[in-house]
Amino acid sequence: MNTHVNSDFTPDALVIGAGIAGLQSALDLADQGLQVLLVERQPSIGGHMIALSKVYPTLDCASCITTPKMSAAAHHPNITILTNTEVEGIETRDEVHHVRLLQKPTYVNFDKCIGCRLCEYACDTEYPDPFEEGLGSVKAIAVPFTNAIPQKAVLNAEVCGTCGSCARVCPTGAIEYDQQPRRLMIRTDAVIVASGFNLNALTVKPQYNAQRSRNIISPLMLERLLAPHGPYGRVLRPSDGKMPSSIAFVQCAGSRDESIGVSYCSRVCCMYAIKQAMLLSGALPLADITIYYMDIRAFGKGYEQFYQNAKAMGINFVRGKVARINPVEDGDLSLHVETTEDAENPLQERRHDLVVLAQGMIPGWQPSATTPVTCSANGFVAAPTLTAPTATTAPGIFVAGTAAGPKDIVDTIAEAGAAAMQASQYLYQKRSAILVG
Repeated sequence: MNTHVNSDFTPDALVIGAGIAGLQSALDLADQGLQVLLVERQPSIGGHMIALSKVYPTLDCASCITTPKMSAAAHHPNITILTNTEVEGIETRDEVHHVRLLQKPTYVNFDKCIGCRLCEYACDTEYPDPFEEGLGSVKAIAVPFTNAIPQKAVLNAEVCGTCGSCARVCPTGAIEYDQQPRRLMIRTDAVIVASGFNLNALTVKPQYNAQRSRNIISPLMLERLLAPHGPYGRVLRPSDGKMPSSIAFVQCAGSRDESIGVSYCSRVCCMYAIKQAMLLSGALPLADITIYYMDIRAFGKGYEQFYQNAKAMGINFVRGKVARINPVEDGDLSLHVETTEDAENPLQERRHDLVVLAQGMIPGWQPSATTPVTCSANGFVAAPTLTAPTATTAPGIFVAGTAAGPKDIVDTIAEAGAAAMQASQYLYQKRSAILVG
């Protein structure tokens, strides 16, 4: 896998983001004989999907879907991958896109690193593991996670004490404490924006008091708890290691709320909450599981049946809005709920020992002022026409997946393939015009 390029490298297309959308787009382009540069800001490709436990509605293993695409991209002769790299901006001149990249230092020479992890074993400094959503710990120098690609160690300079232990045990002399950031300007004819999404902060709604309790968690944290290779190996409360017996899902905790600037529906929250509730029911058969919701949006193929299966399993669905969450004794949580299901007693107080907040999807990348694309009022890259949903306002720049707005994995993969085909068609037409002219 090539992880080093110079500014004189001119790929046919550049893909921003190496999550499931970026991987699919890059593979589809590369299979047509086009040279692709795949740029990822994280130390490993795979995006959010590689950290999920299972996908709905089939409950297939998420890693089993993502890892083969990661491997295929890493070994494809037409794909060059840059990790730890940010896209700072795009300027278009004479129908050529000039993409400014910032490759951040890993303090490890990837050409020399053999992924033996001896540096990781020798390191004495630990910090909260970002891959495990802070639920576990990782060494200051480590391979990002078990099936990361590339399988190279990355040093976190913010926590490293530069004791030299890693350099002393490295058999290939790959540790380079003096690495500096690299800036590159890459010229390309086509760009696919597959920059994915972020979740808004757990603390975005102060009335939920997430800053006061470790037992109020995000859906991505629960994904790691449910994963067989997760931080604890089973589902435990972060505060005390107790097996939870009463779990609440609070829907629309970060979406459909103008007070936090996210007025839109994030589309996937209902279904991933149902999926997680079903998985929890299997992992904790005696636990009481409740989903507090405003509306259940089960819009995809097989989604309504998935929802009905969850109700048949005994998962409680309560239509109502959680107004406030207060930590109480023993790490438990008191939920103040206004429900529409009990006309005589609409205001209720319910107690749970673990709460999952359905955070909203927000854009994963903000284009610079020089980048010639238009964004919607919500900050996602806009596709101006329904007939070409992956085309942006800039010729030669396309968008795929959640970079264009919230959507599920099925729609993301389909859209990534469409973006690749539109990009290849654009390149073919452009080069045919040059030859004819």
